[in-house]
Amino acid sequence: MRHAFLTAAALGLAMTQAQAQDLSLYAAGSLKAALSDVAADYAETYGTPVATSFGPSGLMRERIEAGETVHVFASANMRHPRTLESAGNGGPVALFARNRLCALARPEVEVTPETLLDVMLDDDTRLGMSTPKADPSGDYAFALFDRSGHAEALKAKALQLTGGPDSAAPPEGRNTYAWVLDSNRADLFLTYCTNAVLARKEVPELQIVQIPDALSVGADYGLIVLDGAPPEAWQLALHILSPSGQAVLAEYGFDAAAVPTGE
Repeated sequence: MRHAFLTAAALGLAMTQAQAQDLSLYAAGSLKAALSDVAADYAETYGTPVATSFGPSGLMRERIEAGETVHVFASANMRHPRTLESAGNGGPVALFARNRLCALARPEVEVTPETLLDVMLDDDTRLGMSTPKADPSGDYAFALFDRSGHAEALKAKALQLTGGPDSAAPPEGRNTYAWVLDSNRADLFLTYCTNAVLARKEVPELQIVQIPDALSVGADYGLIVLDGAPPEAWQLALHILSPSGQAVLAEYGFDAAAVPTGE
């Protein structure tokens, strides 16, 4: 699939046009910090501005399907870009980063990786998560619940606090997950480890709890160039996949999926 993406990119870049177009990049909310930096670096390097929009990947896909002009879409899963590809809206899809879930806890919560499942199941624990289908983070949380042996109990009690079309928005400038816990909306929240690190930078008292291997769920991030995009969109996609783009993602805690292993 990486070979197919590079072939498509080469064909796209071989096309010519009279004038470069500004680019539109839609991406998962968890990519906001990293891809904002990558987009700024691309714009400085190639002289083509990039308009970015970040949010839950499922909602972003729906906006694309509704006809919004988007050139590159970076999703927190492979399913949403593959859905667009299957519908003939672009492609191919390339894996460009990996992430995983962590638990973010308020300072007074007594929890360790070993006790995490018991704490999540405790009736007194307000367990927060994102919204499945709208936000892949919620889908990954449900996958974790399925691995726990207590799926129905956890799904029934979990509070879907972020990522949905009607989710409460944090105040301007606040990290979503820091705000959810700092405003006492949940005791424990399942989110990407990269989000958890950013949240604790804002509220240092928060705890980041690693999820045991038996429950751990990985997140594969997919990239697609949409039909009708200018050649520069392929250049932007390749910039994200390049060593410099991957290095930025790694700085923000993502596993750089596209860096050659040397094997």
